[in-house]
Amino acid sequence: MSTVGRPKAELHITDEERVELVRLARRRSAGSALVDRARIVLACGAGADNCEVAERLGVSQMMVGRWRRRFVAHRLDGLFDEPRLGRPRLISDEHVERIVDATLHEKPKAATHWSSRMLAQQLKLSPSAVGRVWRAFGLRPDRTETFSLSKDPQFVEKVRDVVGLYMSPPDNALVLCVDEKSQIQALDRMQPLLPLLPQHPERRTNTYARHGTTSLFAALDIATGRVIGKTFRRHRAHEFRKFLDEIDAAVPAELDVHLVMDNYATHKTPAIQRWLTRRPRFHVHFTPTSSSWLNLVESFFSIVDRRVTRRGVHRSTKALEADIHAFLSAHNSDPKPFIWTKTADQILDSLKRYCTKANAVRLERERRARAD
Repeated sequence: MSTVGRPKAELHITDEERVELVRLARRRSAGSALVDRARIVLACGAGADNCEVAERLGVSQMMVGRWRRRFVAHRLDGLFDEPRLGRPRLISDEHVERIVDATLHEKPKAATHWSSRMLAQQLKLSPSAVGRVWRAFGLRPDRTETFSLSKDPQFVEKVRDVVGLYMSPPDNALVLCVDEKSQIQALDRMQPLLPLLPQHPERRTNTYARHGTTSLFAALDIATGRVIGKTFRRHRAHEFRKFLDEIDAAVPAELDVHLVMDNYATHKTPAIQRWLTRRPRFHVHFTPTSSSWLNLVESFFSIVDRRVTRRGVHRSTKALEADIHAFLSAHNSDPKPFIWTKTADQILDSLKRYCTKANAVRLERERRARAD
């Protein structure tokens, strides 16, 4: 009996091709088009005709016929899209090099940094082209960050001491990161807040009234995440000694206490030194100067700032202190340990690379200045 229509191409799949087709059909990262093509060929290879395959996979018969023919003619390579001709590049490699070089080593006239429009005008290019090159190379001239390199002569020794304490705490001892978040202001907005609504964030005025300040003294237990905290209206060695009494009372007597602190003057007064001398179970580890990032309690202070003080409205210092203590109570009810991950060697190597790079940039700028 004769059949009507164009005869379909005979399709036979080898074992190796079947393994590869099954892999493509199951691979999520292959793209939906390639997955559909692999499924079509597998179904055709099982003996189904084009109508059955189209109905089963929810595609058109024309699509099934096309990929059947492509596979018969070119095998697995036929399932992949051929390179297509696109719009020719308008930005040459020389343009890209010039954009990157100007961004890194030049300054605009009467300005501190480039914008895409300014640099595009300087180089006779489009702002969108400059923006694409910046994104490709991760350049952000609009952003700036601060840093401070420590000049402590014992920087390396102190880093190894503190980081070693974090990563290998001693037995029968408690490691507490201690510091003060001083001058926390009780601020009241001059006008009522506009609450959060769908498609509208919470809004507040940028004007406020001050109602006093307080200081939060905190000791973070890195092993559990619990915090011993107390607020004081003043920030002196007298208040710090009272806070040390709080720590002494809260820590069981059979445990040694290792305190990680910065070099603030109130931590080194004769009164504090006498207090520590009378309590031999207390051991002090000072962070290097200008290295507050090495004290883990600073991470806790940033959490307090984000969740309590930055968006808080307080009409008195008492109300501010009440909210801080409420947050401390909620935090200690479900604490999470603060885990330090970088070793001392990794930190020192990172600083070495940064200093080397910064010095290279400085020398390059001096060379260009002499050339001009």
